[in-house]
Amino acid sequence: MQGPTIGLLGFALCILLMFLRVPVAISMGVTGAIGFWLTNGWDSLAFILGKTPFDAVFPYDLSVVPLFIMMGVFAAYAGLSKSLYDFVSAFVGQLRGGLAIATIGACAIFGAVCGSALATAATMGRVAMPEMRRLGYKDSLSSAAVAAGGTLGVMIPPSIMFALYGLMTEQSIGKLFISGILPGILGTFLYMAAVWIVTARDPSLAPPAPRKNWAERWQSTREVWRVLLLFGVVLGGMYFGWFTPTEAASVGAAGAMLLAWLGGHINRKMLKNCMVETTTTSAMIYMILIGAGVFNFFLDATGLNDALIQYVKDLGWNRWGVMFALMVMYIILGALMDEISMILLTVVPVFKLVTALDFDPIWFGVMLVTVCEIGLIVPPVGMNLFVIQGVAGIPLSTVVRGIVPFVMADCLRLLILCYLPWLATWLPSHMN
Repeated sequence: MQGPTIGLLGFALCILLMFLRVPVAISMGVTGAIGFWLTNGWDSLAFILGKTPFDAVFPYDLSVVPLFIMMGVFAAYAGLSKSLYDFVSAFVGQLRGGLAIATIGACAIFGAVCGSALATAATMGRVAMPEMRRLGYKDSLSSAAVAAGGTLGVMIPPSIMFALYGLMTEQSIGKLFISGILPGILGTFLYMAAVWIVTARDPSLAPPAPRKNWAERWQSTREVWRVLLLFGVVLGGMYFGWFTPTEAASVGAAGAMLLAWLGGHINRKMLKNCMVETTTTSAMIYMILIGAGVFNFFLDATGLNDALIQYVKDLGWNRWGVMFALMVMYIILGALMDEISMILLTVVPVFKLVTALDFDPIWFGVMLVTVCEIGLIVPPVGMNLFVIQGVAGIPLSTVVRGIVPFVMADCLRLLILCYLPWLATWLPSHMN
């Protein structure tokens, strides 16, 4: 049996183990170790098992992961989501569908502080769903708006997805973070446009809320300025070269902790919960990185990566045809498995193919994270759908029924990024 065939069988076995609910890190690590042993022998495997765990967690740039996770955890515990939601809804809540639009806007800003789609959806769902229900919004629209808005947490920086992609492909994490700003803003407005279109067709979905007066709007602005300042300092510091991504993550984590303290949310129990949540989430990601490292050694040893590139070249497809096929593949995989696992499992061979076809690696990172957003809201395993189902206590079918316009908005965003790639590359190209 030829090496690439063994690699392909190992890839299939790894996906099968994931579907059987074997932990992702174990699925990739065990498959990679067994495959490497079969192709290279025990002595080589022993060397790889001794080397890979250190190489996977040692890079200095990886320290952004626990720091940005800590930033998001403190932001959630500090109740920042409520002030963000009140701020946006004070200005647009009186429009038809205005609270759904406000939810998406608040998700975009909170995602910039949090960096996690699931945490953004869960936190904003607890804040926005009761208010939209009180005013007579249909659950199909309100739940879908929260689920879709939550995905903006993986696009608008800081983003764990971009950090992992940068580490796996040796791209600048700072440039990747900045590359997500304009596509994230585009996604926010496309989601808002989706709300406007569906409510124009069926006004019963979202009655307008009472108009806020300027005194109420000013009050909401006074309560949210600290969050906006933290967001501006972290992103502005990276863009203008004041901070490295790791330093920006440190500033963000300390700033979020300070905001929690100023809001009177810091106590011994809350501090312990934040540290435990940060540690467990970081440890999970590190374990997946170790498993992915072993698995990628196995794939390289079988020659699957080079065989894939040569196979695609022999097909004679236009490079955009290959990109379309990759996006379809990722949407399907994203609907069937966890997005972090999907990236770590596939990004090394796919990245080599993409660069061989002369696509910009920063632009492809944005495209990849965009399809991850789609995967988060597409059944059967769209994680944000289950988060909102649990938070709102509604049938999954209700959330799925309302999510279609937002999936269409994401597909439109992919097309726009293909026609206007500078949306992803212009800001990074002007970084100091």
